[in-house]
Amino acid sequence: MATLFQIPQNHPQRFTLHNEVHARAPSIPSLPVRASYLAVSLSSDEKNQERKHLVALCQRFGSVPPDPDVDHFSASFDSFQMSWEQHGEFSAYIFYAYDTTQEPFAEPALKKVPVDWLSQIGGKVMVAAHASIVSPESIHYHDEMDLSPISAYFAGNAIVGAKVSGGAASVFTDFRIHVDGFSRFLVVNHDLRTAQAGRLLHRLFDIEVYRVMALLAFPIARKLYPELKKADRQLYAITNSMTQADNDDAKLLDELTALAAEVENHISSHQFRFAAASAYYQLVGQRLVDLREVRIQGIQTLGEFIKRRLEPAMNTCNSISHRFNLVSERVSNASQLLRTKVDIIIERQNQGLLASMALRAKMQLRMQQMVESISMVAITYYAASLIGKIAEALHALGWHVNPEFAEGVSIPFILIIIAISTKRIHKIIANTTDS
Repeated sequence: MATLFQIPQNHPQRFTLHNEVHARAPSIPSLPVRASYLAVSLSSDEKNQERKHLVALCQRFGSVPPDPDVDHFSASFDSFQMSWEQHGEFSAYIFYAYDTTQEPFAEPALKKVPVDWLSQIGGKVMVAAHASIVSPESIHYHDEMDLSPISAYFAGNAIVGAKVSGGAASVFTDFRIHVDGFSRFLVVNHDLRTAQAGRLLHRLFDIEVYRVMALLAFPIARKLYPELKKADRQLYAITNSMTQADNDDAKLLDELTALAAEVENHISSHQFRFAAASAYYQLVGQRLVDLREVRIQGIQTLGEFIKRRLEPAMNTCNSISHRFNLVSERVSNASQLLRTKVDIIIERQNQGLLASMALRAKMQLRMQQMVESISMVAITYYAASLIGKIAEALHALGWHVNPEFAEGVSIPFILIIIAISTKRIHKIIANTTDS
């Protein structure tokens, strides 16, 4: 009997997150099996309609529909089984059928799906593939046989393949889209369990869709290459002009600003696609590792084939993205250098202006001192004249005062008083300015 403990309250998403590892477990009840895979890119409106379309299929066969907020769903119908997953950029459908036929791709699982419902799936097809897990006896396969009969299932195309899952199966494909619009995977079952078979099919379909999704960045990289060369030439022309003595710095700064805006626009417009390509490429590599391939003599493994074809495209995408970032850094550095140069020129102009202002202030000070001296003489003259008038008035009243003598004697005293007063005023002004 289970013991209940008094532990803190559960996080609202504890059980959802815990059960996430079991949510997409591939379930194949029996072997052999045929599977058809569709990956479609969808707009936001098409994603909303997609759920209604799934509900319509479930109602048609009397099955329980998916919850409104789920992003994966599995169900069994009358003659086929289906699993659905909604990813960030695409949705994936896998249809399974278990009634076997002699030819691996003669009756694909998709034929079991209602035609009218299938034709109304929204979006644009990114990947469409058929897979068939067969026994060695059904196609007369053995390890030492010539692979020409296997190639016949792929319209005579050159095939790639390997033993996978520790030798429990052999996988063959040609990575081509056939006349029916589907690529093909043939899995020869040596000792697969049903759970292994489900995981193997998922890995093969993941490799196909992630490979295609990674390559979405490649046309963009090729389109951006001329723009990259153009930006590089423009930056060289601008930096070369910066070294000339008679250049127009304001014009160069405007050109650099326009170039920086153009480069940043390219980066912001396509950075997501390049980052997604890198992530998808890593997923392809991880799924190939999970296959645990062992070489079949005479043909390439899936990993070798994909690496040889996919790696150059991914290197091109990474190179374009990296070089755009480098151009952006170089434009930023050039802008900083030019702005520094402009700032230095402005600083020199400001220093010249300040020196001119200081010279004018010094001249004004000299003129002010001259005016002060003249003013002191004028004030002394008027003050002495005033004393002389006072002495004349006193003399008229009968005082024994000589107006001329009084006026002459007062001049030195008036000068001393004016000089002391002027000095005090200067001191007060100086103290007020310092504070």
